[in-house]
Amino acid sequence: MELSVAGGIDRTVVAVNGNLDVATAGELRESLHHAIGDAGTSLIVDLTGVWFLDSTALGVLVGVHKRLLERGGGLQLVCPRDGLLRIFRLTGLDRVFAIHASLTAVPA
Repeated sequence: MELSVAGGIDRTVVAVNGNLDVATAGELRESLHHAIGDAGTSLIVDLTGVWFLDSTALGVLVGVHKRLLERGGGLQLVCPRDGLLRIFRLTGLDRVFAIHASLTAVPA
């Protein structure tokens, strides 16, 4: 798994490449917590480069989302892959996260 982080205090984009599973969940959690820091309230996770994610990775995303909600913010996802979208739909997480087809589709 590879991550790149861009953005500022109010909005940060984390682009993820690779598989998100039990083997990478700890690194993902740590990286996302670091990306939001103490002041961050809005996080966008770009899953364009992700081909697989498991329930452990979903749990990390839910945990980060809850943390941001406590601060008055939230987590948005960029997810153009039908296979991953199906996972979000089956788990009901498509009703929890704002999911966008591309980074340019995320509201400013």
